[in-house]
Amino acid sequence: MAKCKVIFQPAGVTMEVDPKALPPSRHGEPGNLLGIALSGGVHIEHACGGVGVCGTCHVIVTDGAENLSPPSDDEMDVAAGVPASTLQSRLACQAVVRGDVTVTIPPWNRNAVSEKS
Repeated sequence: MAKCKVIFQPAGVTMEVDPKALPPSRHGEPGNLLGIALSGGVHIEHACGGVGVCGTCHVIVTDGAENLSPPSDDEMDVAAGVPASTLQSRLACQAVVRGDVTVTIPPWNRNAVSEKS
């Protein structure tokens, strides 16, 4: 697979990655947005550890939604329950990258879990 460009806003971080070449992680499926973000130093909360049940890794896909794995009904149910959910909302731990994509990390969840501690 060719390298994909993944852009995280508002961090302004652009990464060129081959999702299939990333090592397996304990944060969801290999090649998912959460794993890519964490490997590049972009912090996205992930309280449930990448199993898609908490919604803290919510991101909004602003470009390239067709280049992500399709969402499951369970993922969409969780995403629909998070603050500021939109029709472009995805859970970063469940969205596997297959091409260029740009996502926005909503301000409410950039530090949601650590602020509750």
